[in-house]
Amino acid sequence: MNEQTTPAETRRAPVLPDAQTVTHVKHWTDRLFSFRVTRPRSLRFRSGEFVMLGLPDDNGKPILRAYSIASPSWADELEFYSIKVPDGPLTSRLQHIKPGDQIILRPKPVGTLVHDALLPGKRIWFFATGTGIAPFASLVRDPETYEKYDQVILTHTCRNVADLEYGRQLVEGLKDDPLIGEFVGDKLTYYPTTTREESPKMGRITDLLKDGTVFRDLGIEGLDPDVDRAMICGSLAFNKDMQVILEDAGLREGANSDPKEYVVEKAFVG
Repeated sequence: MNEQTTPAETRRAPVLPDAQTVTHVKHWTDRLFSFRVTRPRSLRFRSGEFVMLGLPDDNGKPILRAYSIASPSWADELEFYSIKVPDGPLTSRLQHIKPGDQIILRPKPVGTLVHDALLPGKRIWFFATGTGIAPFASLVRDPETYEKYDQVILTHTCRNVADLEYGRQLVEGLKDDPLIGEFVGDKLTYYPTTTREESPKMGRITDLLKDGTVFRDLGIEGLDPDVDRAMICGSLAFNKDMQVILEDAGLREGANSDPKEYVVEKAFVG
């Protein structure tokens, strides 16, 4: 893994409108990377929300895309997790950023993957595929998650084992984290699966829910709308499949203005 960090004293000040300075870049695989940028002093956001990020094109016009903030609301810097698309208008450029570079950040956070959009419950599920784990990387580091729920289950489905590494390292470091560890305790369960490369748990999370494997593995009888709350972030097909599973179990889709038992982020699927 290639990792780069810029010490605070050598960071360049933003020079572009709405620009922030890249402070850290880590390439997890040839398709995935994460990075951190300085946080605007005025930015306030709820864990799970997203902002618009971008870089100027060859003509200086901003190319902007929605990116979930992977860091929790209390963090001093903002972290993001991205896929690399060779011919992508933004990621073809973004994957080459280095500490000290400038990136455009529009400080107007929005999103549905927030606690306010759910009714009170006892257990929360975070269902993610690929880089859809980003908003949940924020939420599993937020004390509010553990104050609201007795059990937190993070599922992450990817093609290959290496694609799970970002989430694995994140979860592994939580219990010993001086800021969040005491809140996490034994409440967090991590359930990673792969669909292509051999791993301890193979299969799409949707299939493992349908055939009961997840519930047997975790010692849970099944989904209960009186107990369970859920958030979904992945591809359009994954989101739709998960919605059917949850609604068949009696959970209803909520929103910021109308809290219910589950929410789904639709900003990234077009």
